[in-house]
This record gives sequence, structure tokens and C-alpha cells, in this order.
Amino acid sequence: MSKLVFQATNELRAAIAQAIHQAMEQGDFPKADIPEFSIEIPGDRTHGDWATNAAMVSAKAFHLAPRKIAQIITDRLVLTETFFDRFEIAGPGFINFFLSEKFYVEVLKDITACGAQYGRSDYGKKKKVMVEFVSANPTGPMHMGNARGGALGDCLAAVLDAAGYDVWREFYVNDAGNQIDKFGASLEVRYLQIFRGEEAVEFPEDGYHGEDIKDRAAEFAKMNGDRFVNAEPAERQKALIAYALPKNIDKMKADLKKYGIEYDEWFLESRLHSDGELDETIQLLKDKRLTYEKDGALWYKATEFGAEKDEVLVRQNGNPTYFTADIAYHRNKFEKRGFDTCIDVWGADHHGHVARMKGAMNAIGLDGDKLDIVLIQLVRLVKSGEVVRMSKRTGKAIQLGDLLDEVPVDAARFYFNMREATSQMDFDLDLAVQQDSQNPVYYVQYARARIHSIFKALAADDIYPRACTDEDLALLTAPEEIELIRHLSAYTGEIVAAAQDYDPARITRYVITLATLFHKFYNACRVKGEEEGLTVARLYLCAAVSTVICNVLSMFKISAPESM
Repeated sequence: MSKLVFQATNELRAAIAQAIHQAMEQGDFPKADIPEFSIEIPGDRTHGDWATNAAMVSAKAFHLAPRKIAQIITDRLVLTETFFDRFEIAGPGFINFFLSEKFYVEVLKDITACGAQYGRSDYGKKKKVMVEFVSANPTGPMHMGNARGGALGDCLAAVLDAAGYDVWREFYVNDAGNQIDKFGASLEVRYLQIFRGEEAVEFPEDGYHGEDIKDRAAEFAKMNGDRFVNAEPAERQKALIAYALPKNIDKMKADLKKYGIEYDEWFLESRLHSDGELDETIQLLKDKRLTYEKDGALWYKATEFGAEKDEVLVRQNGNPTYFTADIAYHRNKFEKRGFDTCIDVWGADHHGHVARMKGAMNAIGLDGDKLDIVLIQLVRLVKSGEVVRMSKRTGKAIQLGDLLDEVPVDAARFYFNMREATSQMDFDLDLAVQQDSQNPVYYVQYARARIHSIFKALAADDIYPRACTDEDLALLTAPEEIELIRHLSAYTGEIVAAAQDYDPARITRYVITLATLFHKFYNACRVKGEEEGLTVARLYLCAAVSTVICNVLSMFKISAPESM
């Protein structure tokens, strides 16, 4: 919540507690501990701006009906030093409160004073939080799930930063292990097929069948000719991997940078092998007597820590599994680098991996509750009402790069952040490129551009925004103005709630509503043609709306044009 909302809540809580204590001293309530009561902002503001259930939860302690308790409390309520000027008892005993003129004036002054910092808070107390997201397998191109996970992960990191956490963005690169062996074998066959023919060299059933493998092998062949055709398989695969893997990683970095995503670190899995952390982690599990050997493999007793079955740590061929590397990687996050909380953004198909990873943290002596997983549901691309699976340009499965060639980055980031991660969604390609109010990102950007068109039109008549007195701002009493200012006051609280719930889509919904309320104000309240005090107050309000829209869009790395 903003400092003003926080202050208003504390003032109200103190006034209610003081009234209850006074009633106890005067004998209307028995002396007892005051039950915990809530102060909330009701969904329907016609019944009040704030409401408390203090009377309801006190019925048992004070042995009275809630409405009687509410009457006794309100008889003693003093609101003179608060942001509230009146109250009423409603229903079975709720007490509703109405904000004073002073609150609305102070909200606008606060936004103007804070500017680009409005909405930020110290809620997170600078706790170290890592958000690891996308982390796509570098053996192939990024897909639509990565596009959604990228937007949500990056925007979640931004929300946590605004809420006062010390945030670190990370991409985990699986550049070691079984999938890289398979990558090398797949490249090798495609390379040999160029010189010997597809019939002569059979492609492995479990290989990577994508066109990108053919493309990388062809590039390698163009550069090296048949020099590696007669080389030892291990040498040939090593050379192919050394060429293709950095190319794939560079393509990922370029696509994600175009998407507005830059990481604090691209953490290589191979580092865990070379630094000995993988072996350390295996030994740690052995020392804790949490491993056993079976069928020539080393197993981890995962069922002792909530998993449905035990897991292989080291295969019969001596290679550690992906899961083993994952345990070592998360140990590195918590133990080696000291993150207080680690958030992993995964595809929904990783659902079964959640409990075993949390359990593994507990197994090695860390706290599994400090590892939080956000699961991203599927996304479907839709065009002309039909599901699209193939790129018209390439004839292949649509990749992140293809999407960004067709859809503006602003639209992609905004769209993928419109619904919470747990919801499946359709991405409408037609709507994402429309230049009208049906397109949500255009709708929000247009609200900001409309504000600047107001400033420009008034400047032509030598009317400019200026500092306002409290008396000027107190002229903003129209219902549309009050509703708009109330929504502005909620911004900081929305960021905190989005950080608590790991739901950055909450902020996208907030700014859409803000744009709607501004358009409603614009249609109901003239800025030009009113007396001077009201005109400048409305300009002040417009500037505050522009500030908050810009703060949301810049936080999510979306442009905020002044004209459209």
C-alpha cells in the first residue's frame, strides 16, 4: 500500500483500539484482550471507503451482539487526526468509514513529489531473491511457452524489485549432461548425411529431429568441409558441439534481448561439473546416508522427503542425471550465493518435479520452503479465430523469434502478462497488432498520449500545468475524479500484493483499469473552459495519471509514447 494508505490504515486501527479501550474503562465492555480485527477496502465503495469487522470478531470476547458492540465503538470514535471524516454501521455490525477531502489531496501531492519512484516501497526489506526463468534447453530454439515464461518471469522480477527486494535475474544453461550428448550425436548424423547421404547414415530415434539441427550441421559443413567425416566420433561430436552450442546460446541471448529481457547471469551447468559442486552435492547426500546402489546406478531416497518415488543420481554409465545437477544448482543458489528466496518459473509439465526439488533442498540441510515454483500454463496462438502452430514465413513450429518478427515487443510483453501464470491463454495475433482500443496495450498507451494531447492543446492557449494549492485540489469532487484518485492511491499496495502472490498480471489489470477510469473522467469532466483553479487541478490530476501509467509501463519495459 502507499504510505498514505498505510498511514490511513494505521490511524483507523489506532482510533478503533482507543475507542474499545475507552469502552472497557467506562464499563461498557468487559476488560479483555482486543481480538484481531481487519480493516479492508470493500469492493463496493458506495458503502464506504474502508470497513472493519472489529465488532463482529469481538462478540465472543465482549458477550454482546455485534451491532451493539459497533454502536459502543462508534459512540467513542474520534477521527479528527485521521484521513476519515465520517462512518456508519452496516449489516450485522460492520463499521464503514469514508475518506476525507484531505486524503485525495495528499494522494495527488504524493504522486507529484515521488514521480518515477511512486509505487516503490521497502516492503521486501532488500531480501535477496533470485528469479530463474526461461532456462530453455540450448539444444533447440525457444518456443511459445518460453515467450510467456519470459514475459511473466521478467515482469515478476520487476514487481519484486519495486516492492523493495534485491532481485537477481538468471538463465540456467543446460550445457552439460545427457541432452548435450544427444545434441552432439544428432549434429553428427546430420553432418555425415551431407556427405554420405541420408540413406547411408540412419538418424537415431531419440535424436533431436528439428530443422535447426540440420541448419547448424550445414553451417559447420560449409565452414569445415569434409574434414571431420573420417575423424573419431568423439572428436567429431566435440567439434560440432563447440560450434553449434555457442551459436544457439547467442541466438537465445539476441532473441531475449529483443524481447526486453536481460539477465544478471547466464549460469552454465558445466560450471557445476568443473567446480566440483556436483560431486560435492552427491557426496553430501552419501554422507547423510540418503543414497543407495541398485542395478549399477546410484539412487537418492527421495521418498523420505515427500517424493512419490526414489530418483537416480548417477546412471550406470557414470553420468549424473539432470535431477542431480538441479540439486547442485539450487544448493549453489542458497548455500554458495546466499539467496533468501529462489523462484523458478517452469512449464506446467514440470509439475511433478516441484515436490522432489523442495524435498531435495530439505534433504541437503536447506529449507525447501524458500524455493518457490511458478508453473506456467500453455499458450495457444490464434489468428482469424484459428489456432496457429506453424510459421507462415518458415513453415516450421513457431518460435519466439518468429513471434517478435510479427508482433511488436510492447504487445507481446503486455499480452503474456495479462493473465496469471496458472491460467491457460490464447494469444490473438490479429488483436496484438491492431491500432485501436480493442488492443489492451494500445488502449493503455493511448490514455497517456491523450493526456499529452490535452497539455498540448492548452499550451496553445497559454495554459500550463502548475503547482496547486490544497484549496485548488479540493475542487476535484466529481465522482469520476474521486474514483480515479482512489485507484491511483492503490498502486503501491497492488505492487506489494502482486509481489506476495507472484502475480505480475495483477499490475497489468491495474493499469488497464486506470486507463478506463481516465477515459471515463475525460468524457465527464472538461479540463478547458472551467474556472482557473479547477482547470489547473484537473491538469494536476492528468499529470498524476500520466506518471502512474508511465511507471507501470516502464517497469514492464513497455514504451509510453506521448503521441499516437
